Formats: sequence, structure tokens, C-alpha cells
Amino acid sequence: MLRTFLLSLLCLTQWAHAAPSPSPQAAHDLAYSLGASLGERLRDEVPELQIQALIEGLRTAYQGKPLALSDERIEQILTAHQVQADAENAQPSSEKALSAERVFLFKEKQQPGARELVDGILVTELKPGTGAKPGAQASVYVNYVGRLPDGTVFDHSTQPQWFRLDSVIAGWRSALTQMPVGSKWRLAIPSDQAYGAEGAGDLIAPYTPLVFEIELLDTK
Repeated sequence: MLRTFLLSLLCLTQWAHAAPSPSPQAAHDLAYSLGASLGERLRDEVPELQIQALIEGLRTAYQGKPLALSDERIEQILTAHQVQADAENAQPSSEKALSAERVFLFKEKQQPGARELVDGILVTELKPGTGAKPGAQASVYVNYVGRLPDGTVFDHSTQPQWFRLDSVIAGWRSALTQMPVGSKWRLAIPSDQAYGAEGAGDLIAPYTPLVFEIELLDTK
């Protein structure tokens, strides 16, 4: 990651030196373009970079002034960063996804009113209900919205729909059999109660927890 950025920086610098002396406006545009190109790379490769420190180091080095850190310290820091980046890149995508899922579900569990069902589904009651609870083989009449962990809506009902509980994901079956008609719940469903290691096409990546708001209108 860092090595790629440094090589790109070197190429851009060589290209700038090779160009003929530009007019003042062209010189400004060249400097801005170099900065924009580097900024795009840094945004992707070092997303939490302190911009002011970057500018300070760039200006000091460019002007040939004494640096605030020794060459040895700079080399140590860059090497440590590269080692960390290489380790992160080497981590299997499944481990990254599972780690992100654990963090997401932990945060969901801390939300006010959240409670956990036996299979790890996190429930927050948005509206109470007093009707009957569906049986395991029942059909349910619901309004719903499904979201990814980042809040993106991937599915929703435009009008109430009937579903057989034996045809939906495990997380729905577990939660809906405990919902009284008339209630509305928010569910944070672990990936192993949703689409698991396979995911669901381009919409849902493997090991993705899902969030649903479900209103149970009727059951039969």
C-alpha cells in the first residue's frame, strides 16, 4: 500500500521535472493537479491521515529545511506502517468480514432497549402488539424494510405482503414466532441467521449481518 503510493509520488515528481517551464497559471494548475492526484491515493491508502502534518512534512522537505524527525525515525515509522498494511492485506476477506460483524453486533447490543434472543438476534421493540404470535409453520402479513450495516436499504415492501415462515431466513423465523400481531420490531440479525458465508448475489456480501424493521399485521 505505502510502497505503491511512494512509487506513484516518484513518478509524478519525475514527470513534473521533465515538463518545460510553465506560465504562472499553468504552474498553479500543475501543482494543484499533483496535489489532487496524491490526495486521491492517500484518501484510499491512509484514510485517517493528518493532513496538516502531511503538508508540514511536504513543505519542509521540499524547501530543504531541517526535518522535525530524524531520517532513522522516518524510516522506522514508514517501515512499521508498511508491515501493518501488508498484514492487513494478507488477512482473508472472511476474517475481515467476521471481525466487522462482531463490532457491528456489539454496538447494536449497546443500543437502548435492545435485547438478545437465544440465537443472537438483537431485538428492539418499536411498537407493542397484543395479538397472537405466529406458529413455526404459519404465514405472516408484514410491512418491512431491510438494511445493510451501513444503513443502505436493500429490500423493502411497498405494501403489506404475505410470507410463509418456512420460506424466509432463519432470523425472521426466530423473531416472528415471538412477535405478537400489531407489534413492530427492529431486528439486527447475525449473518449465520441470514445468508451466511454465501451471501445473496451482488446485494449482500458473505458474512453480512442484516437489519430489519418488521411490522406484523396479521398471521394465519
